[in-house]
Amino acid sequence: MAIELYNKNGHVCLMFANLSDEGGEAVQANQFLVIDNDQGAIIDPGGNMAFNELLLTIGRFFPPNKLTEILASHADPDIIASLDRWMTSTQATLYISRLWERFAPHFCKPGKTAGRIVGIPDPGMRIRLGRSELVALPAHFMHAEGNFQFWDPVSRILFSGDLAVSLGTSADAAKPITSLAPHLPRMEPFHRRYMVSQKVLRLWANMARTLPIELIVPQHGAPLAGAAVKEFIDWIGDLSCGIDNFTQANYVVPQ
Repeated sequence: MAIELYNKNGHVCLMFANLSDEGGEAVQANQFLVIDNDQGAIIDPGGNMAFNELLLTIGRFFPPNKLTEILASHADPDIIASLDRWMTSTQATLYISRLWERFAPHFCKPGKTAGRIVGIPDPGMRIRLGRSELVALPAHFMHAEGNFQFWDPVSRILFSGDLAVSLGTSADAAKPITSLAPHLPRMEPFHRRYMVSQKVLRLWANMARTLPIELIVPQHGAPLAGAAVKEFIDWIGDLSCGIDNFTQANYVVPQ
């Protein structure tokens, strides 16, 4: 099932929330399709368990063989473990951090990615899509060393990767969060462990406040909308996490 996030004047943003092994061993994960005019980009296409149904579902809205970009926030398996199959099914170019551009080919058969990977530099870049563009925003150490989010200036949606995650089911992911406080129990433990430090979260929050953002849409869980967008930015910028909370007690030889 596709969840329509935006659809106006030929610019469409879709979210796919229920393509993984619901109730099984794998974490719930979202995938995204952005269409502008006659070009399409898929964001964080996911692992192999999502591939077949995602390919079929995308085909109802856009010909998969005409996808021009695959955007990966980082190189985790739930982000691009299906890369070999996307390289076969499309002629799309993969955009991923320069830190991961020589690691991503390990998901594929030899030669499959030749000439088809663009390494995103640390400051980010603008990626043309139809009449518009998607902006790769630096989100390093949230949680990967080389990490990017993708902001769509038309819909004003921020595809935030592992930031703003709320853990739950695909049914939970289909319901936008408009008030942050009730959802913090499903968000806080994840962010305290998977984000590296308060310093990077504060720097990210400073950057986020300079953008008009209507939705924050993570790779796991529900989109943040309305008041929850500002509430999240304010909350995350003050969160103690990662190395802030580790001491020598976390680094001892097991008994």
